[in-house]
Amino acid sequence: MRKILIAEDDEKAAVLLKTYLERHQYEVILARDGVSFQSEFSRCASQLSMVILDVMLPDTDGFILCKNVRRQSNVPIIMLTAISNGSDRILGLELGADDYIAKPYDPRELLARIKALLRRAGIDSQNVTRYYQFLGFKLDLLERTVTDSTGALVPLTGLDYQLLKYFVEHPGAILDRNVLCEQTRGRDVGAAGRSLDVQISKLRLRLNDDGKHPLLIKTVRGAGYVFSADVAAVSV
Repeated sequence: MRKILIAEDDEKAAVLLKTYLERHQYEVILARDGVSFQSEFSRCASQLSMVILDVMLPDTDGFILCKNVRRQSNVPIIMLTAISNGSDRILGLELGADDYIAKPYDPRELLARIKALLRRAGIDSQNVTRYYQFLGFKLDLLERTVTDSTGALVPLTGLDYQLLKYFVEHPGAILDRNVLCEQTRGRDVGAAGRSLDVQISKLRLRLNDDGKHPLLIKTVRGAGYVFSADVAAVSV
């Protein structure tokens, strides 16, 4: 999965962007200031497909971070700014940024620019995960289907697919009900809490996962659910 490091101090905007990009098969790491960005960049620079930098940060600015990144890496860089200023855009590009987008922006436009930069950088769909394999099952992200160990198609509804996809993308992680509702229904638990539990029960049945002794989706009392099977991601 392609990995993007984002420096953004607006927590709400950062979380919304992270959620949006994760829905489009990107792994996102968030940094809220220059110090945390530098720490994350040092830790995973070789794994990054892209860096997105907000110009205005509480302890530094995106131009300094851009300059530091470019000294160490050729990773594509997109700059974000709340100020539509031509001189800022020129400065960012001169320091090594590859693209520039002004706030507020349409996330679809940002996604399109990300894809375009990755294509130009040669980081294309050949490195994108298409399949997830677990306990004899294969989830195909392109066809949006699941087959069992015999190759037979497992019937899934749209909600089944979204739920299973999120589980296999986060194996071993305890996922609370709020997170699962947000990812599959786009809203907090609230009245959807009971329907989520029913949906998970139905998914277990479709995967022949015994609710009393599950091998795939386990309930963590008071915390949420965890996908406990080993998962292998296959790129194409």
